[in-house]
Amino acid sequence: MGFMDLREWIALLEKEEEIRRITAEVDWDRELGAIARRVLEKKGPALLFESIKGYRTGRCTKVFTGGLGSRSRLALALGFAKDVSNRDVVPYVMQKNKERVPAVTVRTGPVKDVIVRAPDVDLNALPVPRWLFRDGGRYIHTFSGIVTRDPETRVMNVGIYRGMIGTRDTIPMLLIRGGQHWGAHFVKYAERGEPMPVACVIGWDPIMPFLSGSPIPAGVCEWDVMGAYRGEPAELVKCETVDLEVPATAEIVIEGFIGHDESRYEMEGPFGEFTGYVSDLPTRRPTMNVTAITHRRDAIFRGCLEGTLPGSYSENSVMSSVQRAGIAWNILNTAGIPGIRDVYVHPITNGVNICVQIRKHYQGQPKQIAAALWGASAAQFRYKHVYVVEDDIDAASYEQIDWALAHRMNAGEGGIVVFPGSFGSPIDPSTPLEDRDVRQLGSGLWNRVLFDCTRNWKFPRRPEWDNERFPPTVRPAAEDEARVAERWNEYGLSDI
Repeated sequence: MGFMDLREWIALLEKEEEIRRITAEVDWDRELGAIARRVLEKKGPALLFESIKGYRTGRCTKVFTGGLGSRSRLALALGFAKDVSNRDVVPYVMQKNKERVPAVTVRTGPVKDVIVRAPDVDLNALPVPRWLFRDGGRYIHTFSGIVTRDPETRVMNVGIYRGMIGTRDTIPMLLIRGGQHWGAHFVKYAERGEPMPVACVIGWDPIMPFLSGSPIPAGVCEWDVMGAYRGEPAELVKCETVDLEVPATAEIVIEGFIGHDESRYEMEGPFGEFTGYVSDLPTRRPTMNVTAITHRRDAIFRGCLEGTLPGSYSENSVMSSVQRAGIAWNILNTAGIPGIRDVYVHPITNGVNICVQIRKHYQGQPKQIAAALWGASAAQFRYKHVYVVEDDIDAASYEQIDWALAHRMNAGEGGIVVFPGSFGSPIDPSTPLEDRDVRQLGSGLWNRVLFDCTRNWKFPRRPEWDNERFPPTVRPAAEDEARVAERWNEYGLSDI
């Protein structure tokens, strides 16, 4: 399938009855976010708010959210039927993440319909929500593609990072120097004594947040990977005030620079993060000074309500459930670990927990799996807890994992392995504040854990156990199950 701009994506969702237009007036301050939360709890559709208080007229009057808030809509975005299985989607993502179709630069596009340069920039002209009553401000970057360029290799990176409106033309942002690609770019610009150019893309093809929110390897441009997914080059245009390229059919692009003078940092936070908890006290952060805004006529603002709670999965968690599983599987394949049968990430954990299903080849295999995942840069915010099960356990079933955890794992026999002091998430609420000090440590610190829920190969095979290492389960014999299945209707149980 070819690229879709945001308007084509909305049209597809309407065709599939996966979106609802809200024409009643809604306040951008807290009310819009509360509506979005209730719809997520009800596993409801995407939302297009068409009447925002204070924004009935102007350069941007609509807010779109929830477009990737369900597995069915994510399947549509990837070109699948809505009921596609996890086992079909994850290998597809694994393969496409390795492919490249280089982007091309075109002269102009709809994103250049309106061009506003400093000093006329006013971010408050956009209907940016204050998503949660505990948020420190109006978060303009929750689902934006944040574009930076390595000053040495000239390769661009596109990531998703949070940022809130500071003043009319500033955006303090959560920028982590260690573990994030744009953080590495920031360090290189600092060494040169130069501010870092940044372009923030708001609203485009849904493949952009799906890939921007995933750790594509350093040195690979996400625009080129997006081209592989869509089977054609992404068409980009040059920015007005920074040396970067952005999609020609994006809704809104915000351009500017982030400098290194800490005296010019602004307060950012708190924010309702993907963990489902409000993270951080207000903290002075690197701040983007906006030099230009370009946008389509009648632009649509795109954002998301962050934070996953039981029964209420955010767009980020739905995306991560597929992308983080595929990335982990590729890490394990690259490490040469045999017998990987499935990798599953449940949306509720957003990739912090991961379950790997294997056909066990040797006793130390689960520890090798954990070591491979924890040593990868993709583990910055993910893979804190690794569960390894055998191929008779469904990696997607918490019930089956819990059974294996209860009856196969022996903590005293190495079933639990704690790996302390690893680099990790600075927004994990279970981590002491001193271990979340990014300015001091460059990253967060995590204590990671492996749960080896496989059968212990130290146990000898026993003839009374059918020459296996573990006793047989209580499942009936195959021939007994077949006979019962054949006579099921005869028992009067056809309705069961």
